[in-house]
Amino acid sequence: MMARHSILRATGVVSIFGAVGPALDEVGLSAWIAQAAPGETLVYHRGFLAVDATSVISKLPAEQQRALRLVASAALRAAEQGLVHLVQARIGPDQFAYIAIARARPRQAGPALSMRLLEAA
Repeated sequence: MMARHSILRATGVVSIFGAVGPALDEVGLSAWIAQAAPGETLVYHRGFLAVDATSVISKLPAEQQRALRLVASAALRAAEQGLVHLVQARIGPDQFAYIAIARARPRQAGPALSMRLLEAA
């Protein structure tokens, strides 16, 4: 059986979650989305999101679980708004990088990006 692995290259991937810096929050994610050029990527979580955000089985402190759920919800809303693509890359057994990829901005006239993100919340 052949295993298929994704290779995450450091080029173009910004990670602002975890040990290398302060945890990403909703404001940080929204700020990144607002300024990111199409194709830029952001790792918004490393681990196993479904486990890490679930209080019964997560090893994260309750406040980090809550923050992670909020960031994951904000990322999903941004994807539903057509602002980012959300993808995962396996980085090890039960370990994934959760990545937002900035999309081209919609050309239609309408509310500012920051207002669209706030209204989706």
